Amino acid sequence: MNLCKKTALMLGALATMTAGIAAAQTPLTYDVKGASVTLYGDVDQYLNFMHSSSGKNLTALEDGAYLRTRLGLHGEKNVGDGYTAKFALEQGLYSTSGAQADSSRLFDRQAWFGIATPVGEFRAGRQNSVLLVRGGYIDNTSRTLGSVINAFGVPSRYDSDLAYISPRMEGFLFEAHYSLQGSAVGSTTNQGVYQLALDYQNGPYQVGYAGLGGKPPAGSLYTKNVTYDNLFADYNYGRGKVYLAYVRSNNNSTTGSGTGLLYNGGSPLGNVGALMSGTDLGVYTTYDIPQISADYQVTQKLRVGGLYGRIEDKSGTGKNATGWNLAAYYDVLKDTMVYFEVNSLANSANAGFRPSGSAGLSKTFTAAADVNGQTIRGVQAGFVYKF
Repeated sequence: MNLCKKTALMLGALATMTAGIAAAQTPLTYDVKGASVTLYGDVDQYLNFMHSSSGKNLTALEDGAYLRTRLGLHGEKNVGDGYTAKFALEQGLYSTSGAQADSSRLFDRQAWFGIATPVGEFRAGRQNSVLLVRGGYIDNTSRTLGSVINAFGVPSRYDSDLAYISPRMEGFLFEAHYSLQGSAVGSTTNQGVYQLALDYQNGPYQVGYAGLGGKPPAGSLYTKNVTYDNLFADYNYGRGKVYLAYVRSNNNSTTGSGTGLLYNGGSPLGNVGALMSGTDLGVYTTYDIPQISADYQVTQKLRVGGLYGRIEDKSGTGKNATGWNLAAYYDVLKDTMVYFEVNSLANSANAGFRPSGSAGLSKTFTAAADVNGQTIRGVQAGFVYKF
């Protein structure tokens, strides 16, 4: 079946999927012993067609192109003298099957308690990284499906995380985190993960930095720390934004050896809070990822955008890739958005990167022959319903 016919079928199926969605309701908020507690969440489902230049195709109903499906509780209580107690509990889900995103946890996305004070907010627990919460500053996709930076990988959250978030003052906002033990609660290795972010807003302009780093355990085979540094600059021209972003990181595994393994696999530091093992040779390969993006508000409900980016292997071993994405987002109901995307990710001969959304793909190319050195093209159509 050619791409045009496949696209037409996907759009028809999307119309069927969204036809039964009722008008959205406001989030459910309750008063619990003086605290305002809100039940919230979203459902994100999409049809995904992907083609590898190896000749292989795949078609799947997936979860989480734009937002991982989730269910959460957020609470606040004024405790006097300008102080507010806060908490968040959030669980990721596969809306296609009902399974938990992480079966080993009850709240895999967030589980923290905090105090907002006149001088800033202090939090402790499992929290989103400074990189994840700034996705909307990176590109028109909010650094999700179709984003080249997202295809490289983004460290997203850590356990046992102590955080401080400043108020915005004179346009500046500062954020700092330190995770005492990564994601291994009770570990005695004391492998800290540190995070810093600073951004500045002035009218239509915004610039900033967000980054983190982690270290391997003492006595590791490979002792180099993992770092992830992200610079960004945005300009709001009235009907949309122009986004410039640059990432420099060594948080990518290099597992290929010509024996059927993917050239680019997981991440030494992990994307959801894993501790470094110190056994991943990939820490000695650093990548630069420059990316440019823009969007345009065609009507009050319709936004379109595109991006182009490169993954550049600075070790000289040719693990490079280029990618682009075109997308349209339409607010069909108050809290329901439909989207359509077309994208491409072209690997050089020694690279094996694969597309990913807000949630990882449950059905993707896994054979090295379909990924390494191949171009992966995709068409996606889906919806996000928030409550």
